[in-house]
Amino acid sequence: MSETTTPDLNSSIRRCGLVLLAIACTTAMMISASYSHIGGWPVKVAAILAVAAINAFLVAGFLMHLLSEKKMVYTVLLFTVCFFIGLMGLTVWATFDSPMGTTN
Repeated sequence: MSETTTPDLNSSIRRCGLVLLAIACTTAMMISASYSHIGGWPVKVAAILAVAAINAFLVAGFLMHLLSEKKMVYTVLLFTVCFFIGLMGLTVWATFDSPMGTTN
């Protein structure tokens, strides 16, 4: 009986090790991008955010097991994304709202 669970455990440990290595590499890429002399500041920020998005996908997808979860988790995540977009929209919409009689 333990023979059937051992390969699954070994493959899971191997996958987690590879994901951990990938996360370490993406973290090193973010640090090296911050010290590099590529483009200007906006190019550095864009590069760091792109690598951070990959890093977040690896953490959420593999280490938090969201890639293998059920429909309910995805439903909750969809609502979270919708509320986040709504809050960001309200923030941008209210950027230039200020009380009467005040100056910016």
